[in-house]
Amino acid sequence: MHVTEVCLKADIFPDVDAYPFNLDVLRKTERLEFKRPVTFFTGENGTGKSTLLKAICQRCGIHIWEGPHRVRLENNPWEKTLWKAVQVTWTKGRVTGSFFGSQIFQNFAFLVDEWASSSPGILEYYGGKSLVTQSHGQSLMSFFSAVTKRPGLYFLDEPETALSPKTQLVLLDLLAKANEEAHSQFIIASHSPILMACPKADIFSFDHAPISAIAYKDTEHYRVYADFMKKIQENHHPD
Repeated sequence: MHVTEVCLKADIFPDVDAYPFNLDVLRKTERLEFKRPVTFFTGENGTGKSTLLKAICQRCGIHIWEGPHRVRLENNPWEKTLWKAVQVTWTKGRVTGSFFGSQIFQNFAFLVDEWASSSPGILEYYGGKSLVTQSHGQSLMSFFSAVTKRPGLYFLDEPETALSPKTQLVLLDLLAKANEEAHSQFIIASHSPILMACPKADIFSFDHAPISAIAYKDTEHYRVYADFMKKIQENHHPD
């Protein structure tokens, strides 16, 4: 374990009427304790799980690759400042790692290709093949296979994007092995009941304030899928 605790300092939130500081789930959560190498953040869209994931990553000093800057009609000066109100407790001091975001991965893949044009050896880190020349799903798995083999602190934001259920099972296996070997730590925001089935992983729900640990079968995502499959079985009439 590299990070054992994250504290949210609501007393220094700059503007409780502005996002993300207006989120009840963040204002009412004082601390999260990390006991397992793999931890999931889950909840409906807009509950703040990806926002907190990025804030913890920033506080840990891990760079987040951003896409091209775009002008917006309305600018929120507080949108990316939650990390300033986050406190992290390390086990043995800061470690290296990376952030994966489905929306920015393509930009990262092209950067790796540019680096490889002058230093081809860098591709060995990602399986020896350009991420750009692979399908989106294949390039994602090349990335995940690389990071799960190397000690560090890794933040994954909805890694199930563009992965088929079968490929999600491959990623699940990689995470399960990482959980057993415990040389790396993964904090993952996800909607996937497949990935959240990772043995011995902890799951934090953002659906109610404060953020709290939840059993796998009590997650909303598991219930929705389980109910759906039950209805399919009940309504299925073989020929």
